[in-house]
Amino acid sequence: MHASPRETLELMLGHLGLSFEILEEDRPAGKTLHIRTPDPGRLIGRNGRVLDDLQYLLNRILTREEDAAHRVIVDVENYRQQQVDLMLEKVKAAAESVRGGGPEVELEPMNSFERRLVHNLFKDDPDIQSASPADASRLKRITLRRRASA
Repeated sequence: MHASPRETLELMLGHLGLSFEILEEDRPAGKTLHIRTPDPGRLIGRNGRVLDDLQYLLNRILTREEDAAHRVIVDVENYRQQQVDLMLEKVKAAAESVRGGGPEVELEPMNSFERRLVHNLFKDDPDIQSASPADASRLKRITLRRRASA
């Protein structure tokens, strides 16, 4: 019998000697494991790199045990949600500049999850269009521009 994602993460963190609590949340996009700890910086790392590595490692272990395992998101003290909120605020500010007559704006490189959030933000916007390059790179820059008048 295979360990659950939560049990696997508990085992990984236990080996690091951390004090923690894990809360599980099922979302439409999949399972999210929220880690609460008195020392979140240790698990987040600079720019979230340790957190990204922890999530990557957990998902590799889970797919090794079960090929059809669903991807699990790992968050520490809502770090990921705060980062998404900050990123979307910057995108909205850039869009307002374009909407106000400014030049088109090329955003910072984003992963597929972040790009999907941005494209969804503007899919029904009558004034702003978001476009990604068609290349195969993992990180891409979205361009925000005014929609052409009909």
